[in-house]
Amino acid sequence: MSLATAPARSLRIGPIDIDVPVVLAPMAGITNTAFRRLCREYGAGLYVSEMITSRALVERNDVTMRLIRHHESETPRSIQLYGVDPKTIAEAVRIIVAEDHADHIDLNFGCPVPKVTRKGGGAALPWKTRLFSDIVDQAVKAAGPIPLTVKMRKGIDRDHLTFLDAGRAAEDAGAAAVALHARTASEFYSGHADWNAIGELKQAVTSIPVLGNGDIWSADDAVRMMAETDCDGVVVGRGCLGRPWLFGDLAAAFGAESRPVDATLGFVADAFRRHADLLVEFFEDEDRGCRDIRKHVSWYFKGYPVGGELRTALAKVESLAQMDDLLGQLDRDAPYPGADAEGQRGRAGHPKRPALPDKWLDSRDVAEDTRQMLRGAEIENSGG
Repeated sequence: MSLATAPARSLRIGPIDIDVPVVLAPMAGITNTAFRRLCREYGAGLYVSEMITSRALVERNDVTMRLIRHHESETPRSIQLYGVDPKTIAEAVRIIVAEDHADHIDLNFGCPVPKVTRKGGGAALPWKTRLFSDIVDQAVKAAGPIPLTVKMRKGIDRDHLTFLDAGRAAEDAGAAAVALHARTASEFYSGHADWNAIGELKQAVTSIPVLGNGDIWSADDAVRMMAETDCDGVVVGRGCLGRPWLFGDLAAAFGAESRPVDATLGFVADAFRRHADLLVEFFEDEDRGCRDIRKHVSWYFKGYPVGGELRTALAKVESLAQMDDLLGQLDRDAPYPGADAEGQRGRAGHPKRPALPDKWLDSRDVAEDTRQMLRGAEIENSGG
């Protein structure tokens, strides 16, 4: 694995100093406490929770209250909130602050999933400029000393771009940083991220950090993104799936101390097993933890000489003992397979028309009947 390096860089978000300019992107069903702890064991950075629904937090949904918990080893603690109603989001922020659940809060304006955008949330919401500004303004005020940031996409589609207006509005409202996934909602995760847009946003937003997100599959990509766009940090999502040690590579690339990794098949098997242990601890249930680790099998073992039968068995594993037996069948000395293990991870999807509320694109303001619809449209489940 080649590893480009850059001058030592840190990142400051409000009062929080981060040793390296790297943020783990919130990913539904992935960035729970177990995965965040595992990534921290390899490198430094800011590690953000799964998406937490504001309404579910205000109503103290049991699953949501579990998802906002952090292990004692996690610092700084970071939570991402989703919502479409300024009052609900502000109340959720007040709960987080009053009950000391986090040191940093991020607002989700980037999710392209239909169940979110059809309710006016995620990447659809910045189209409504006043609503967007109201949400960020009220959330910042509710957060008080806790830094609040915004993550967004370029816009809904190429004819309805919002990122420059939203970036400036977030800056004016007092956000501590803005992050841009350089795709539109209609692109989902397909094609290539438009890093030029990150550079444009950096030129437009000058008083707070601008972070870039999209197509960071290696530390080399992160170094290149920052050099090409002049952004202040990177947000890493799918690139770390099945490869939590990427954060060690990133730390080294930006001048922090980090142990070099020899990613033999044995090393990967041990990381996979450690991830399973942490999931069992998080869920407090071995069966649940084993069921959750199954989706990670293809990512961890991408490109490695693991036969089809063994892959299938690992993807159906039912206990840690069974997992140990299966992992014991691997050739632990098999070396890192190079290009076969690199590149895109996770589903890219295909460009498609975003699901939106009726007549959403007719105006950038929110009619009263639409505002009423939004108040009742909060999705109830956290984590995506």
